Amino acid sequence: MNKHKSTNAPIIEVINLGTYFDGLWVHKNLNLTIYPNRIITIIGASGCGKTTLVREILMLQSITEGKILLSGEEITKYNIENPATKLVLSQVGMMFQQGALFSSLNVIENVMFPLVEYTDFSQETIRQIAILKLKLTGLPESAYLKYPKEISPGMQKRVALARTLALDPKVIFLDEPTAGLDPNSSSDFDELIYNLQKQLGLTVIMITHDLDSIWSISDEIVYLGNKKVLFHDSVVNAAEAKHIPELYNYFNGPRGKLTKQAHLALKNGEMKDE
Repeated sequence: MNKHKSTNAPIIEVINLGTYFDGLWVHKNLNLTIYPNRIITIIGASGCGKTTLVREILMLQSITEGKILLSGEEITKYNIENPATKLVLSQVGMMFQQGALFSSLNVIENVMFPLVEYTDFSQETIRQIAILKLKLTGLPESAYLKYPKEISPGMQKRVALARTLALDPKVIFLDEPTAGLDPNSSSDFDELIYNLQKQLGLTVIMITHDLDSIWSISDEIVYLGNKKVLFHDSVVNAAEAKHIPELYNYFNGPRGKLTKQAHLALKNGEMKDE
């Protein structure tokens, strides 16, 4: 249960969701309410339906039963081919694990792509918006005309994030955002996500196994298991959830315990300095 409700209306509501394919229920009676302006991390064992849930919210996959609401509007009633759906989908953005950048397009063209597809803006306006989004991510201008293979993995992540922000979405989904990065680059990218979330008032929903990222920037943990949401609360409470052994062990195993202690010590040190 989420004990950190906002006075704002929910931005995403998943109600009695059921997902059935290949003879199995992936989700059954899954309920989830997400409030705006925070960073939420979805975790759970492999095969629990994390990615499937995100794909359903993005309307990339149909559901079997239940409904999903975005900003109070039921999106599961829309047909993905309906032109009106574009307006709904513009409220959400997705950054895929490997970036999914187009190798044949340079950096600025990659960021321009969704604007070309979803808006009627002039080419020059689209280019200026793309430049603005790239500046938000801190990518150096010297990289704008390079192709994805010509820049570092960390830079590729920033380009992918800029493209995700191109249409000014209210909600962005990040799939393993720090995967493949060294510790310093991961920390820098976490800080970038955190700052952009505050600056732009975004709702950020991550799927990640990076415990440092979880402790550093997550406001809430959503834990999936047994085809539904078993836990939705703060990171600190997730780490103390002894009534859910799998979740408790996730945060208190050998590696998890060290990460937990390091981040709590850092947080306590910051509080004392204040």
